[in-house]
Amino acid sequence: MKRKNVFLGIGLQLGATFLFTLMGALIRYVGERIPIGEQVFARSFLALIPLMIMLLWRGEVKSALRMKSPLRHFTRAFTGIAAMVLMFLGLARLPLADSTAISFVTPLFNVALAAIFLKEPVRLWRWSAVVVGFAGVIVMLSPHLGSAEMTNAAATGALMTLGGAFFTAAAMTQVRSMVNIETTASLVFSFQLFAACCGLLMFPWTWIWPAPGDALALLGIGVFGGIAQILLTESYRHAPASVVAPFSYTSMIWAVVLGYFLFRELPAAIVLVGAAIVVAAGLFVIFRERALGINRQKEKEATTPPAGPPVE
Repeated sequence: MKRKNVFLGIGLQLGATFLFTLMGALIRYVGERIPIGEQVFARSFLALIPLMIMLLWRGEVKSALRMKSPLRHFTRAFTGIAAMVLMFLGLARLPLADSTAISFVTPLFNVALAAIFLKEPVRLWRWSAVVVGFAGVIVMLSPHLGSAEMTNAAATGALMTLGGAFFTAAAMTQVRSMVNIETTASLVFSFQLFAACCGLLMFPWTWIWPAPGDALALLGIGVFGGIAQILLTESYRHAPASVVAPFSYTSMIWAVVLGYFLFRELPAAIVLVGAAIVVAAGLFVIFRERALGINRQKEKEATTPPAGPPVE
């Protein structure tokens, strides 16, 4: 692989990370004003537009419509939708940087679920990283769960984000078991389609007509999410997953910047300390898997992150 392709892959990963974090900021902006079903529909349906353009450009439309196991696509989509709903609800209740930091636990859940359900061999070093990472999560959660000054909304948001990270990892585990029989195009397209239909089904009970600013934000959520997904997929085509994946942690930088300028939010020092612990554990897992020759390329290409935080 040429060096220029590696740098292109890194650049695409950085672009995807920024757009996913910007999408998360817009989700936080609409917050509890827009029903969750409407947010899920906007994220998924509008993301189909750039996705279809990419599939047409590549000539992969037929591949996207071909599903060898529709039931497995459905169960994977259901898990991913649960992750999306929980992440969105968490973003409405937590500062952007806090939500981003907590969701860094996703790759640690991923290791544990792969060992349990896929029988992937995980030895002492990676299990140690998982334990250290979860210790970091406890540090990050402590301001939201252990202080009388914190509201119930913040505690609920923290737990929802943690649950969203778990379901994201569960969806990735399902993708990992499907990539050898299903195409990347079908995995990405089916998820967006099922999620859009799920959001649409909620409309009779939760639909409201958004104000102009909220409507623009919903448009941005879908379009930015769709473009970010394309950039993410392309980044793994130009460089190994172990090279580009660590750059997804730059989402914390963007979360702090956007959180401050858009919402006047700054994360507490203890949240940053916990995030640093989790990031270190996640990076160790990435480099350990690279040393072991574990290839995550196809799984990552087919993964549709529910919000801004990184998915490893």
